[in-house]
Order: sequence, then structure tokens, then C-alpha cells
Amino acid sequence: MKITHLRHVAIIMDGNGRWAQARGLARVAGHHRGAETVRRVVTHCREAGLHYLTLYAFSTENWARPTFEVNELMELLAEFLVEQEDRLKEHGIELAAIGDLGRLPNRARSLLERVMKTTSGLDGMRLTLALSYSGRDEIVRAARRLARRAAEGTLDPDAIDDRLFGGSLDTGDTPPVDLVIRTGSERRLSNFLLWQAAYAELYFTDRAWPDFGPEDFDRAVAWYHSRKRTFGLVEAVG
Repeated sequence: MKITHLRHVAIIMDGNGRWAQARGLARVAGHHRGAETVRRVVTHCREAGLHYLTLYAFSTENWARPTFEVNELMELLAEFLVEQEDRLKEHGIELAAIGDLGRLPNRARSLLERVMKTTSGLDGMRLTLALSYSGRDEIVRAARRLARRAAEGTLDPDAIDDRLFGGSLDTGDTPPVDLVIRTGSERRLSNFLLWQAAYAELYFTDRAWPDFGPEDFDRAVAWYHSRKRTFGLVEAVG
């Protein structure tokens, strides 16, 4: 499926742990299987012509999970970066990241910075990983940046509008989200891209992330195209 009239898709990749437990496996087995899904979906999105793909990879709240599971997730991130760097460059995919990246372990953070640098400027697609990410925290940090500028006298508070505020977020140079896909049966945003997804279409599927494939992505896109987006306005009649 070639994607048209759809620029930015964000995915909440949920259900890895439950997928594993339902099969009598350790939760980390689900994360490993989920990492394979990431590779397939990213490739499919690039081939379909999507411009922006944002993946909710690790939330701020995820730090409270058992230490073993957190360490495994960080190692998976490092492995993904090592294994996919050349593939990202080959397919013209620019890697970006949002969130409190300073909390990442040194190895994962240094690899992330390296791959972002080596893929910077590639224009085939932008893949953004939300890592140690919280939508509320992102909004608070943006508000603090603008407040400091106002306190320093370099910004007139009356000049702050939604465009300026949106540009101060981690995703300041990324268009608003058109479609949010959440796998794994839950029906909520879970603190993900709260500002950017204000008018996004929300697609929920019971399929766990490890079982999610290109055909599932295409189904979500087809559903999106069936929607009438009015952005709060009244649809014209006649």
C-alpha cells in the first residue's frame, strides 16, 4: 500500500509482556519478538512512502519496572542501533529521539547519538524513538524554556501562541500526528504525544505488538482514510 495524504503516524507498541506470558515465556521474550516487529514495520513504512514515524519505545514510567527487565530493554535498544545503523542509511531513514535522554545508560545513549548523527539529513523518512518519554514532562519542559526567555526579557509573553509553544517541544520540527495506532487491547494514550496528537485519529487493535505486521499497519491506514477529519469544524452539507 502506498501512503497518501498521511504524513505522521505514531505507534504505542503495547502487549509484549502479555504476549510472552500467554505463551508461558518470560516477559523479555516478548520484547525480543517486539524488536523484530519494529524492524518489519519501519521497513514497510519507508517502502509505503510515509514521511514521519514515531514509536513509543520506553516511557518515563517504565523505569519503575524490575531492574532486569529495564536492563534488557536498554540492551535491546543498543542492539537495534548497532544492527540497523547501516540499514537506516541505506534506506535514507533519519533517526531522531525525544524524551529525557540523559537517563539512558551510557552505551545506549552514545550509540543513539552516533546513529542520529550519521543519519542526520536523510530525507527518505524520519524515525523518531520516544525514550524515557512523558508527554506531560515534555510540555512542562517547553513551558519552562519559554518562561526563562520571558524572564530574561527576550520573549514577550503575549507573543506565545500554539505555534511558538509547539515549536518549543521535543518534536518542534515535526508535523502534528495524523494517526495514532495502539496495539495490545488498551484504549488510552498513556501520556504519549499529548500535544501533537490533539487532532489525531486514534486506532486501537487487540493484536499484541509482537504479532503486528505490515498488513495490520495497512488496515489501520485504510481505516484512517475512511475517517472524515473536521478538526473541530462543522462538515459542509450540500
